[in-house]
Amino acid sequence: MIRPGKCMKVPVRCMLALAALILIQTAFAFAAEQVDLLLVLSSDVSRSVDHPKFLLQREGYSAAISDPHVMDAIKSGPQQRIALCFVEWSGFGAQKLVIDWTIIDGPDAARKFGDQLLELPRSFADRTSISGGIEFATAQLERAPFGAARRTIDVSGDGTNNAGREVKLARDETVAKGIVINGLVILSDRPVPWNAEHTNPPGGLEKYYQDNVVGGPGAFVLVAENFNSFGRAIIKKLIAEIAALSPSPHRLVR
Repeated sequence: MIRPGKCMKVPVRCMLALAALILIQTAFAFAAEQVDLLLVLSSDVSRSVDHPKFLLQREGYSAAISDPHVMDAIKSGPQQRIALCFVEWSGFGAQKLVIDWTIIDGPDAARKFGDQLLELPRSFADRTSISGGIEFATAQLERAPFGAARRTIDVSGDGTNNAGREVKLARDETVAKGIVINGLVILSDRPVPWNAEHTNPPGGLEKYYQDNVVGGPGAFVLVAENFNSFGRAIIKKLIAEIAALSPSPHRLVR
């Protein structure tokens, strides 16, 4: 004979199992949510970037994300949205996720992302490990909760790699995973004598980035002639990355 209490346990178990299945399916659906581009904005905050330059960088990124032309580029894609995260990096082991993955699908989302950038404190002021910044950005792409046909790291900096491992090794490992690395070189308008080769290596910083930092199909380097022109450069760069264009010319005039 079956006890009444035992009969009641089966539906409860079924309901719990069904609830668990729904949660798993919901989580899977979220993880599989598609965007046109996964983009890591990877910003140099090493000690060569003084406070005024740091503010110009943050303000430039904040304004660029909400720029109408950038919005038009986002809306031109099949999904009409991209996902961004923002990281800052400096010396060996000094990398931080400043803003986690966020879908940008219109002016409101872009404005909110930009406002966060203006409010959050600076992460570091150490040496310059571009390799560490690339590795950290790659890790963010690999844990992204969204899916995209294109994955890009947008590296901005004003100097060469002088901490951590060889930058070419980090670059090559990342590119082998199907990730594109683009560069935005910021030329120093106030060169420091003791730091001259760091910010102006033989052949120039643009060539250094072309040879050592960028990679992948269609990868490119843009140049901001100084920190004041950074905002205009990042708008041009975002449009090119979002719309999968090859920007030309590479050098942004004052």
